[in-house]
Amino acid sequence: MPLTPYQEEVARLLSANRSFDNYLAGGAAIHLEPNTRRYSNDLDYFQDSVERVASAFTDDVRQLRAAGHDAAAEIQLPGYIRATVSRGGAHTKVEWAHDSAWRFMPTIRSDVVGYMLHPIDLAINKLLALAGRDEPRDFLDILDLHARTLQLGALCWAAAGKDPGFTPFALLEMLRRRGKYYAEDFERLNLVEPVDLPALKNQWLAALAGADAFVRRRPPDEVGCLYYSPGLARFVAPGPDGPADVVPHYGRPGGVLPRVLDGDGASEAGETP
Repeated sequence: MPLTPYQEEVARLLSANRSFDNYLAGGAAIHLEPNTRRYSNDLDYFQDSVERVASAFTDDVRQLRAAGHDAAAEIQLPGYIRATVSRGGAHTKVEWAHDSAWRFMPTIRSDVVGYMLHPIDLAINKLLALAGRDEPRDFLDILDLHARTLQLGALCWAAAGKDPGFTPFALLEMLRRRGKYYAEDFERLNLVEPVDLPALKNQWLAALAGADAFVRRRPPDEVGCLYYSPGLARFVAPGPDGPADVVPHYGRPGGVLPRVLDGDGASEAGETP
């Protein structure tokens, strides 16, 4: 679990305040999974409305101070608050921010952090972040998500549904401008182990090539969807050698579980995250 010990302590403490519309997201949620390459810089809590940001901040600060932590707000704007939380010599940044309720899957419960964004939505949000900003941390995260959660091409295809201003090809063109980093670019990150630049480049070029092939073979009338395999009980990137039972899955406000057709009509697939 690449959260720092203090981040994990704070996240566990605040887990009681989380709900379906007030959840952990961002890098910290991604790095709850094993085998990622870096530690998160902060804890990001998203809320489905601007008003919810203010109430979540108030509740969390009350909980923190009752447990002996200090919480010093640095930025307070409608829909966004950032604070430094500390106790003794340990500290971490914590952010509360409004984000759209439109997502592919409902938020899920975690024994560690309470409610959190579903891994597939975390991956799509991270892809859109990398397309919009050239950050080494986002680059490392996307390579891990490509290997562990869903292939880059399928993420680009679905991301065009999350942000209809993009096409999958436009996103790929923006991503091709990423990946040009030097060793010192990664020295600012809190890494589990040093990175191998030639290996990263080879992984990135292979991911881009696979993504280009994927989006070229998908039917245009399905752009913006994920693909779910009931047999595998997970999202997949369908291809010539992939599962044959894939069904499109589209997002909506609040997210929705995949639905498939069986002999009795539509039913929830009941995916286990």
